[in-house]
Amino acid sequence: MFRPKYPEAPTLPTVHTPTTAVPAVQHHHAPACSCQHTTAPAPARPAGALSGLNAGTVGAVVTVGIVLTALLAAVAVTAVSVAVAAVVMRSLLNSQRRR
Repeated sequence: MFRPKYPEAPTLPTVHTPTTAVPAVQHHHAPACSCQHTTAPAPARPAGALSGLNAGTVGAVVTVGIVLTALLAAVAVTAVSVAVAAVVMRSLLNSQRRR
């Protein structure tokens, strides 16, 4: 789904011989050496930084992000509630000392 689609390699144009009465001249070139050269195959896809990325990986990252955000929110709510409880307790203790 997130992988780029590369265009197909262009095809080489075909050679058309003229249909006139003059015969076509064909050139044959002899190889420079007697060894056989092969071309290296092109890689199927480039190996980039995101080559191992798939739907399972994306799902795991999103799930971990949601869980960590929920934990951070729980810590923040707990801190606020403890602060409010401390203010209330201080107020109650100060009002008892004045009596």
